[in-house]
Amino acid sequence: MQINTAIKNLQKKGYLDLPIDKNLNLVEEINRLRKEKNVVILAHYYQVPEIQDIADFVGDSLVLAQAAAKTKADMILFAGVHFMAETAKILNPDKKVLLPDLLAGCSLAESAPRDKFETFKKQHPGHIVVSYVNTSADIKALTDIVCTSSNAEKIIASIPKDQPIIFAPDKNLGAYLNKKTGHNMLLWDGACEVHEEFSVEKIMTLKKEYPEAKIIAHPESRESVLNIADYIGSTSGLLNYVKTNNAPAFIIATEAGILHKMKQEAPDKILIPAPPMTDDTSCACAECPYMKRNTLEKIYLALQYELPEVTVEESLRQKALIPIQRMLELS
Repeated sequence: MQINTAIKNLQKKGYLDLPIDKNLNLVEEINRLRKEKNVVILAHYYQVPEIQDIADFVGDSLVLAQAAAKTKADMILFAGVHFMAETAKILNPDKKVLLPDLLAGCSLAESAPRDKFETFKKQHPGHIVVSYVNTSADIKALTDIVCTSSNAEKIIASIPKDQPIIFAPDKNLGAYLNKKTGHNMLLWDGACEVHEEFSVEKIMTLKKEYPEAKIIAHPESRESVLNIADYIGSTSGLLNYVKTNNAPAFIIATEAGILHKMKQEAPDKILIPAPPMTDDTSCACAECPYMKRNTLEKIYLALQYELPEVTVEESLRQKALIPIQRMLELS
């Protein structure tokens, strides 16, 4: 495919920013392109509703990693953040992997730079490394086994108690896993900026307003939030809890994008996003600014021009693949 210099220069920004005909039906065009080019569209629960609605698979990190590993499509478009598309590329070296916006990063992944983490690992010989999927390929290459919030407890519990473990990068998830499994893992000091910001005081104010509501929280949240939760689980776990629990209302401490799928699958439930500590009145909910960088317009342009493309150097890919495969085998 011939790509002119102007488009190449635009890609340096991390995304294509080209004019789009206002009369264009973006959903129809995306569907046309995905069919013509045999593209699978993977979307995380934290994407905006219109992106979730056009995706072939919507899920958490584990479900999407499994879908990426099994796909027969020629091309993968990942509506998520960079580490997710990078993981898809690690699993599919022969497929083109597109990310609508390369600037869709992750505060948690960025909290573990390779040089500092490599030094940390060398300072603690004899430890095996379990890293959360929310990490770069560089960190995965230094890892023994990857986990997601859906399978982390199972993976940690499978490791002997006398085996020292480094867990990275999320200190909140790591502390929760230590408590659940009885391990005493050495925790890297990282956190997700969205899950760090939930306000216990505001949640309890909501609880007074909705006394029948269950408080549910993602384990990336601070311990003070987890201590007041009726249920703690992965994104998919939270969704399943809302669907199956008899409570009429739920206060939900995770990124607000999940509410779209919850409303679809549990339309009779009252769903209340847990508020962050910030006093920003534009949104009484927690939203990941990186996840929200993706738009239908960017997806259309990515499919049209097959850019921006996520690549992983082959020797790095092979190293990072090993701990991901170990996770998928255990899952």
